[in-house]
Amino acid sequence: MSEALRIAVVGHTNTGKTSLLRTLARDRDFGEVADRPGVTRHVEGVHLMVKGERVLTLYDTPGVEDAIALLAYLERLDTRPLDGLAQRPDGPARIARFLDTPEAKGRFEQEAKVVRQLLASDAALYVVDARDPVLPKHRDELLILGACARPLLPVLNFIAQPESRASEWRETLARLGLHAIVEFDAAVPAEDGEARLYTRLATLLDARAEAITRSLIDDLALQKQNRFRAAAQRIADLLIDTAALRRRVQGDAAAVEAALKDLHDAVRAREQAAVDALLSLYGFVASDYDSANLPLTEGRWETDLFHPQALKDTGVRVARGLVAGAGVGAVVDVMAGGLTLGVATLAGAAAGGAWEGLERVGRQAFDRVRGYRELTVGDEVLQVLALRQLSLARALARRGHASQTPLKLDADIEKVWRSGKLPEALHGARAHPTWSTLNGKVDASARRQQACDAIAASLLGAEPVAAS
Repeated sequence: MSEALRIAVVGHTNTGKTSLLRTLARDRDFGEVADRPGVTRHVEGVHLMVKGERVLTLYDTPGVEDAIALLAYLERLDTRPLDGLAQRPDGPARIARFLDTPEAKGRFEQEAKVVRQLLASDAALYVVDARDPVLPKHRDELLILGACARPLLPVLNFIAQPESRASEWRETLARLGLHAIVEFDAAVPAEDGEARLYTRLATLLDARAEAITRSLIDDLALQKQNRFRAAAQRIADLLIDTAALRRRVQGDAAAVEAALKDLHDAVRAREQAAVDALLSLYGFVASDYDSANLPLTEGRWETDLFHPQALKDTGVRVARGLVAGAGVGAVVDVMAGGLTLGVATLAGAAAGGAWEGLERVGRQAFDRVRGYRELTVGDEVLQVLALRQLSLARALARRGHASQTPLKLDADIEKVWRSGKLPEALHGARAHPTWSTLNGKVDASARRQQACDAIAASLLGAEPVAAS
């Protein structure tokens, strides 16, 4: 492959340059991000790789802080003879002469770092905070950057915010001869945002850039597919662990309550482990979602898995009242938060009233229970688990760090997982307690993996195929 492209990321202070780089590089630890100007003080690069080969290097640069004064200084330099001739130098010569002055190491040190890197690059992304009003300093900034004679692609950031002034910025950029513009919100990027950015960048460069950006776009699509497949496997593993979980208990009320608590705690911990695994898979940590419109608080679900609200939050429906003949097992099932006691299964449950506690049905019911029974997790809890983990995986795939709109699942996911019709492989897992890591040592057999693959395939059925 040809030599890697060098792209400078430039712009005014505090426009989201480092955040953009973090998103493009999928590296949440790159640089420093803070809500104050002038955080980035040095040039720092990050490499984008395809099949182990570097194809593009992005350089984070300091913010341009005093464009008005610098442009005035450049104009004063223009009045001085160049190489003994009283003539106005062209753009790159003006910048080169500026870089040789003491001011480039003093008053305008930050600006000098920016233009020096731009001169050493093939092109630049000019990051704009679309919420900012267009001011004279921005126009002067663009005149200075334009003097470097490198292709400049404006990137309108934070366009998803209601105070965005995208149209005002487009008009200003056009007046300065910048007609190729891309919208890319680093906080809430569109699913095809990266592909559109690289495609637009390639139009400003030569055929070599087009080949490189095409390889990047293809690789992004492949990575997206592979990550979601890996996410589906993790979710399927969680569902098998939960479906195959057993707790053996002797049937007095206190023992049942203790066993139910133990089972609840085991499933909650297993769900949290799945959340952590998905965050890690997509290169995030819990703190990345403090301001996101997801049901996560410090990396945990706000609604407890075994609370009736969890059913309502995910749209899982259970019939009101109990099915005749279901017996004590169904009553305990409802009150236990979607658990099945003994061989009786939950054919219907109340989403609210029947969760009021043991006193609602009386202790006498438990006196009728004799011998040992097994507690297992009901289908509706498996539905909630699947829907919650799918919603998180899809949000992470979109890298929505600051989405302001409620998360919505695909219609196909809603139809399959909210209907209560679970995959046959998941029903089969109930007959294999040794398949659950929550029961102790797990039987990592080929049959368990086949069931996991089948469940993962059903989860992937609603995921759009990435473009080739």
